[in-house]
Amino acid sequence: MRPASDTEREAARLLPMQDADLEAVIAIEQTAYSHPWTRGNFRDALASGYWAQCLRVNDELLGYVIAMEGVQETHLLNITVAPARQRQGWAHMMLDTLCLWSRRQGAEWLWLEVRESNRRALQVYERYGFRRVGLRKDYYPADRQQREHAVVMSLNLKLQP
Repeated sequence: MRPASDTEREAARLLPMQDADLEAVIAIEQTAYSHPWTRGNFRDALASGYWAQCLRVNDELLGYVIAMEGVQETHLLNITVAPARQRQGWAHMMLDTLCLWSRRQGAEWLWLEVRESNRRALQVYERYGFRRVGLRKDYYPADRQQREHAVVMSLNLKLQP
């Protein structure tokens, strides 16, 4: 994959996710995951007032991020980059913006869960500064009515530049 160009980076915008975005969001979600979020999951997130943003370059939807504000913490629920646009720095850009937003809300910690088998995501989070702090056994659905463990990770926002 090629890195994003300077022109693309300058044109990139995180905009609030709207109901009208859901078709394109769900199309990315279904190509990116074996067990994607449903339309209902996204609608519930929007109805709950979660921080839900779409990453766009011009008219192209590259990805999205959804997070839930808590007491002095933020919980990252979903961050996804379209498979054709992965490995170009877009997830890092969305994480930067999420950290800034979280700090403005008074958060000191950012939390997430990630599938134990999702090595690429684990590497992205660890490179960003997240630390593994626990394991939620049988957290995610897997194939053939099985379950998969989730790695719990946290990022101390007070230590981030």
